[in-house]
Amino acid sequence: MLTTRWQPMGALWNEMARVQDEMDRLLERWGTVRRHGRGIYPPLSLWEDDDNLYVESELPGMEVSDLEIYVSGEHQLTIKGERKAPELSDGTWHRQERQFGAFERTVELPQPVDAERVQAEFTRGVLRITLPKREEVKARKIEVKTG
Repeated sequence: MLTTRWQPMGALWNEMARVQDEMDRLLERWGTVRRHGRGIYPPLSLWEDDDNLYVESELPGMEVSDLEIYVSGEHQLTIKGERKAPELSDGTWHRQERQFGAFERTVELPQPVDAERVQAEFTRGVLRITLPKREEVKARKIEVKTG
């Protein structure tokens, strides 16, 4: 005889998990960190001045050869890569809290950028990307003539 455990809240919990996943995807578009300890990787900072947008991300233990950076259209930046897990030849893991494996992070940029002039620098585990703004979105000072 096959028995099944009755779970009156099972369908509700499944629906709540689905809604949470949808909210996580929505919040990820704006770089908001997910709840319940699940984070978005890699974390990054995004700021701007008059001429450029800047992105900075900490990627400890990675090599530049492990990274790919793409600008799609004029408004999306994608950082892809893979953090390789350390090899443990002898011994036993007691705790492994660092994240490993392939990742891909796409963010919507607040201004159109000139993809041909984007520059990236990777120094001591910190990725810095400079994204020049398109000329048409830069603020222009208008000279006022007197008559």
